[in-house]
Amino acid sequence: MRQFIPSWLRVPIVFFAIAFFAEYMIDSGDKPAFIEYPLLSLFLVLVLLILIATEGIVSSMDNVLYQSLDDEAKARYDAQRTRTPKFIKWIQNTYKKLLGAKPIEEEHEIILDHNYDGIKELDNSLPPWWIYSFYISIAFAAVYLLKYHVFNGDSQYDELAQEYAEAKIAIEEYKKTAKDLVDFNTVELLTEASDLSNGKKIFDTNCVACHKIDGGGGIGPNLTDEYWILGGGIKNVFKTVSEGGRTGKGMEPWSKKGLRPSEIAQVASYVLTFQGTTPAEPKDPEGELWIPEGSKTENAETSLTEEISTETDSTTVN
Repeated sequence: MRQFIPSWLRVPIVFFAIAFFAEYMIDSGDKPAFIEYPLLSLFLVLVLLILIATEGIVSSMDNVLYQSLDDEAKARYDAQRTRTPKFIKWIQNTYKKLLGAKPIEEEHEIILDHNYDGIKELDNSLPPWWIYSFYISIAFAAVYLLKYHVFNGDSQYDELAQEYAEAKIAIEEYKKTAKDLVDFNTVELLTEASDLSNGKKIFDTNCVACHKIDGGGGIGPNLTDEYWILGGGIKNVFKTVSEGGRTGKGMEPWSKKGLRPSEIAQVASYVLTFQGTTPAEPKDPEGELWIPEGSKTENAETSLTEEISTETDSTTVN
């Protein structure tokens, strides 16, 4: 194939093939591999120089061998170099058939009698490719008409609803493996042993100094009682660990100190396991009593408040 592809085309084809292969094999993130790894750039430059040098050497050797041939051998070599491959001939013939144009030497057969200042007009037929495309479009229209207007095929709205359902399933599957997408609004209490175990490791490494190993509290508040400064529950604890405590004092935002959202969810879930336990030296309660939404205590307090309000309204009326 060397005689059919010139050297100025062979060199870039081989070079870019090597470059794309290196880019595919090396995980360089958002940046191209040759920018992320300067040594790769030097390697590609070296490869390019080697390709250019190799082409020069091979071309020189071909020229020397050609000059050493006798006239008959040179004629055979030239005939072989100028011979068109069969697949190229097939492409050329197919193109001519699809074009449907008459050769220049046969154009006299389709010249019309019109003559405008020496300019004559050819009576060319429509190209076969255009005619075939037109017939295919008619067949497609007939099939489309039957499917959607006779047999009531799925409309665009049906297809859109199906794509939405498939996308929703795909998002849910993605969320199962993409735990770092969790935030304050979407976090849920983790109960898996592996999550709580990792949460314990994070707590023991970063939180024991202020809250003690049993959560009884030291510099930081007691984590075992029902009183919370910034609210209890998984959402509030997650937000507190992520964004930090009160402005000017309290805990620093651990999201800015290297903890990923999935790790914050794990340590927040572990913190909530201290609820109801008895530490060795519990710190006095701080903050306000936290009543989870939907709990029996909340419902009882709501009912009591409504009864008091009703009695007050009744007394006022009397």
